[in-house]
Amino acid sequence: MSDNTLTTVELQQQSDYQFQIHFGAAIPPLLGDEPPPLGQGAGPTPAQLLAAAVGNCLSDSLLFALRKFKQAPEPIRCQVQAEVGRSAEGRMRVLHMQATLHLGVPQSQLQHLDRVLDQFESFCTVTQSVRAAIPITVQVFDADGARLK
Repeated sequence: MSDNTLTTVELQQQSDYQFQIHFGAAIPPLLGDEPPPLGQGAGPTPAQLLAAAVGNCLSDSLLFALRKFKQAPEPIRCQVQAEVGRSAEGRMRVLHMQATLHLGVPQSQLQHLDRVLDQFESFCTVTQSVRAAIPITVQVFDADGARLK
């Protein structure tokens, strides 16, 4: 028996660079668009969607790892910056991503934090897949602003 799953999204062009992105019947569609001058900026760009996927996966992974130890870090907040620029070949690429996660509580309220911080990234499906092509750095702060990672 395989652990593989198949994830499917469907995109339908609305006009110019705007695409309606469908995730399945139970999830409302999302409009993706390019910024001017190509598009109208009416929705997130592909680079923003990639950054959101990385941030969402890291946040989920950190939450899951902490909850395994019956910890309550909520609310978690994450910001991802994606640097877009020219590759050596002169093509526009996502060159680097920086993810900054903020826990909703001080580190003193959490147990097993060192172990969690050492492991949670390795379980993040999207980040580890993207990281094979794009460098991604991750920082974690507690609610008091103390840098934990």
